Amino acid sequence: MSHAHHHHGPPADGNFSRAFGWGIALNLLFVAGEAAGGLWANSSALLSDAGHNLSDVLSLALAWGATLLAKRRASEQYTYGYRGATIQAALLNAALLYLALGFILWDTIDHLRHPAPVNGPVVMGLAGLGILINGFTAWLFRRGQQGDVNVRGAYLHMLTDMLVSVGVVVGGALVYFTGWLWLDPAISFIILAVVGYSSWGLLRETVRLGLQAAPAGIEVAAVRRWLLARPGVTGLHDLHIWPLSTQDTALTVHLVRPNGDNGNQFLRELQHELLHEFNIRHCTVQLEDEFPLMGAHGCCDEQVALKS
Repeated sequence: MSHAHHHHGPPADGNFSRAFGWGIALNLLFVAGEAAGGLWANSSALLSDAGHNLSDVLSLALAWGATLLAKRRASEQYTYGYRGATIQAALLNAALLYLALGFILWDTIDHLRHPAPVNGPVVMGLAGLGILINGFTAWLFRRGQQGDVNVRGAYLHMLTDMLVSVGVVVGGALVYFTGWLWLDPAISFIILAVVGYSSWGLLRETVRLGLQAAPAGIEVAAVRRWLLARPGVTGLHDLHIWPLSTQDTALTVHLVRPNGDNGNQFLRELQHELLHEFNIRHCTVQLEDEFPLMGAHGCCDEQVALKS
């Protein structure tokens, strides 16, 4: 019986500290201007967009803090380090987003019940500025949005806000030229629907990560089939795949390899291929000559599956 533990270094995904800093600073200034303009212009669409942009500022700050915390070294008590903070930040960000949507919905209903004149040019001007700021911020995160749910969350939020600002510009123009005051809260409802719908996939993924489910891009059955196809492997049990952070995935497994020779070379190749086939960086593999006795921890279901 032999075992091996292997951990590749963290992925070289670039440093997004500058992007987070620029995004937070620009959006804070924009939120202040948009909120003031929304109150002056009496626009619920602007106020709803300002509220959502404020939640994005909090989201960027949490994601940035978690990213910095994840870089701290492991300790005696935190043996995996602090990388799990990125998952907790993503969960908190999703909760804050939907909480903000609830408050904005309440305000929009009030404006629909009590419509008031809207300053169209102010609405269009501020929303147009939002297109530039949110578009630029989304561009800052474009490189890392495929490999990290935190960065992808920032990217999607900013991209969504840019598109929403386009809608506010159109709405402001319609109210200005038609005088239909109900259009402003109606557009706010559309904004809420777009943001809620676009954020649902991110919320679902962060909940999965929080429950330590295998990351969305990894099919456990495919990993099991791949492991069973390795030279000399006749079975496996106790296969576990879970996220250490929003970027790093861990795997533990017991492989049955009767009379397996050159075990060290086998393990080196196995761990190298797991990284390139499935992007699993942290591997702990135990080699065994035979299955443990029936009833041993965690292996019964796996053995039945292999025999079927």
